[in-house]
Amino acid sequence: MKRSHALIVLLVLIGSTVVSSLYGYGSAKARVDADLRQALALTMQEQPSDVITADTIRVFNSHLQMAELRGRATLAVDTRQRHFRCYAHCSEATVFSLSDQRPATALLMLTAAWAALCLFLRRGRKDLVPAALPAAKPIIFNASPSQEYGGLCLADGTFISAATGEEVHLTPMQHQLMELFFRSPRHVLSKTEICEALWPKKDDPSETLYTLIRRLKPIVEQHSALRIASDRGRAYRLSPK
Repeated sequence: MKRSHALIVLLVLIGSTVVSSLYGYGSAKARVDADLRQALALTMQEQPSDVITADTIRVFNSHLQMAELRGRATLAVDTRQRHFRCYAHCSEATVFSLSDQRPATALLMLTAAWAALCLFLRRGRKDLVPAALPAAKPIIFNASPSQEYGGLCLADGTFISAATGEEVHLTPMQHQLMELFFRSPRHVLSKTEICEALWPKKDDPSETLYTLIRRLKPIVEQHSALRIASDRGRAYRLSPK
């Protein structure tokens, strides 16, 4: 996936999380306000007084339909008015605690997982790029005269079987290693030379090298009269069968 696409998905997830959270808060706010207004109206009908007493608070709490608001809502008197006027309200934290944030929480977890995945894949690509690019520098050549060895011909960067005239299909890493063998005067490469050319940033590419050699051997033997021989794992020789 392209980086721009991954970023768009991340932004959509973040936006969805925010919208879902605000929707849950707004719904809870509407329910709380309706309950407070109704409880206050009933309280003022039963106790039409311009003084808030403990009894007023008790009656107010008894009319609240939402049990979570009892003891958490606040009654206040507006002193700016000439006549007595009472208000009921509760804190934003209380409203938020009463809101349904489960969808927003699920989206938040999904957003965090997506961000972690994108970061992991990005770091993985960074680890792979240095191992491939530097290896290409010493073995990429301009057009040069063809070379033939053991029934295998290297012409214009392509390996061709001298017996059939067909191109020998190799993976990029196999192709680079075969070019190294062909460029070597004696067609011999030490393990260190191969590892430094193909994986200069890798701490211990031994297993990767063994796998590469193991998979390349049957291809070479099938399309030429050559074989790859090992000198106790310290060096490799491309030689006639």
